[in-house]
Amino acid sequence: MSASRRSGATDELGPDEPERDGADLLAALLDGMDAALCAFDADGIVTHWNREAERILGWSAAEAVGRRGFSGWAVRTADADEVEARLMAAMRAPGRQVHEFALLTKDGGRILVRTQSAAVRGPDGKPAGLYCAFSEVHTQIDLERSIALSEALFEDASWGVVLVDADLRPAVVNVHAARALGSGRTALLGRPLGDLISQGVEELESALAHVLSEGAPPAPAELWVTVRLPEGDARRCWRSGFVRLASPLAEEPVPLGVGWLFQDVTEAKRTEQEAAQLRFRANQLHRAARAAAECEDPAEAATVHLDFALAGFADHALIDLVVGDEQADLGADGELTGPVRLARAAATPSGAPGPSLLVSRTTLPVRYPEGHPALQCVERAGSVRADASGRDATRTHEWAEARQWPEGTVHALCAVLRSRARTLGVVTFLRGPSRTQFERADATYAESVAARIAGTLDLARVLDR
Repeated sequence: MSASRRSGATDELGPDEPERDGADLLAALLDGMDAALCAFDADGIVTHWNREAERILGWSAAEAVGRRGFSGWAVRTADADEVEARLMAAMRAPGRQVHEFALLTKDGGRILVRTQSAAVRGPDGKPAGLYCAFSEVHTQIDLERSIALSEALFEDASWGVVLVDADLRPAVVNVHAARALGSGRTALLGRPLGDLISQGVEELESALAHVLSEGAPPAPAELWVTVRLPEGDARRCWRSGFVRLASPLAEEPVPLGVGWLFQDVTEAKRTEQEAAQLRFRANQLHRAARAAAECEDPAEAATVHLDFALAGFADHALIDLVVGDEQADLGADGELTGPVRLARAAATPSGAPGPSLLVSRTTLPVRYPEGHPALQCVERAGSVRADASGRDATRTHEWAEARQWPEGTVHALCAVLRSRARTLGVVTFLRGPSRTQFERADATYAESVAARIAGTLDLARVLDR
């Protein structure tokens, strides 16, 4: 028996071929549908049963067609009356009726289905039967959840979601991602990522291309990028996850692009980096103190402090001492009253890495021009920062040369050397173009190093007497 009950009626001219062809066509249409479908006549007899219904419940069309309702085979006896009442009620009600109830599979299992039932009217307008489409509830719920999740991700999610096509261009962008990228959702579509991100775009595109070819990485990646925003470039750290998207309708996976989800963790990463930096610097100060304690010459101990301070902090360092501070240049409060003159006491090699070296003790001052950061530092008895960022290579070279600093210097930080309320000199830390400029936290660290160096240099002066 096929998916529908065949009519066996004939006349003396032979079988009614057009009618049988119509039934065959209806059966083929029902069998080709993805939804489970069955139909009942006005007496509640099953007249149609398609292949999807057979797949879900296990009952074949031959076993289902001709039975009265679901009682005794497709529902439990205890549920039969309720199920039949619901189905028959749909025959008399206008429109579609939606119900959920449990059906029995052929092997005795029990599954919850959601049905949509509607009456079939005859030529006289009276109910001639009923059709019923049903599906497993979890399948429908899964679909609804997928749709709800998609809508939530692209409207209400508190992290960025970007669907990138196979050309690595945004195809769909949610509200949070559009805000993070500094543009409207539609304005971002189809634009190269390089238009949105000035630094870090190569790393991002490499990650997306890898996901397209190899699949998603096992763990999220933290990407530092510089975003082009209307108010100016902004440095951001995005914790990013990636998933490869493939068409579910193709027999073989066809790549549609990459789902890129990211969350801004800039502040947390900066806090984490600052904490790690503080721990490292405190450890360096501790190690320097232990190493300096083993030096017999206090001046050598000062260079030890300098060498430990340089690690991860600066490229070069200089120590300049005040000349003539034992004569009439100190006032009653210990501050300098005459012109400031500085003589070089120690410096790191300018051509190659190496430990700080003591310079021969001399009273010949370094010929610093007026307004030099080192002179300002001594006069103010506080740290001074100088910066050549934004200049071209030629002007940067001239800037460093005029201040008698090594070639390539771009950032400088001077910290005063004071001991027992006396100004002894200044220590200068220098950075090249590959490093960032000195910040306030750097000045605090430099002042801690300067205090330790000043203590050892003061001890050396006492011993020299």
